[in-house]
Amino acid sequence: MQTILHQPTSATSALDIIEIVPNPYYAASEYETSALDNKVKIVNLPDDCDISIYTLNGTLIRKFIKRSNTTTSVDWDLKNFKNIPISTGLYIIHINAPGIGEKILKWYGVMRALALDNF
Repeated sequence: MQTILHQPTSATSALDIIEIVPNPYYAASEYETSALDNKVKIVNLPDDCDISIYTLNGTLIRKFIKRSNTTTSVDWDLKNFKNIPISTGLYIIHINAPGIGEKILKWYGVMRALALDNF
């Protein structure tokens, strides 16, 4: 037995298992470490890919570039490119894996109100 490399059909079918978890996000996930932390994961990613997150009207809010073979996921802190928390709503996630293909995910998140008086 041996590993067969560079199989385009296998790589393309591997795009089908890419997901964002949890989906839907209801104000919390098990990935969060504190009450001020918000986090979801985009999982089962190939080694090289570009991840773009858009609002429904097409506004780019965040972009990740993954160039690592040591991890298969990317953590998103639910903030835009200016480090401002996103609002509740539906988002489109576009994953482009050069030489393999593209995948589009839909993600819905309900954001919790920040209660700083509890600290």
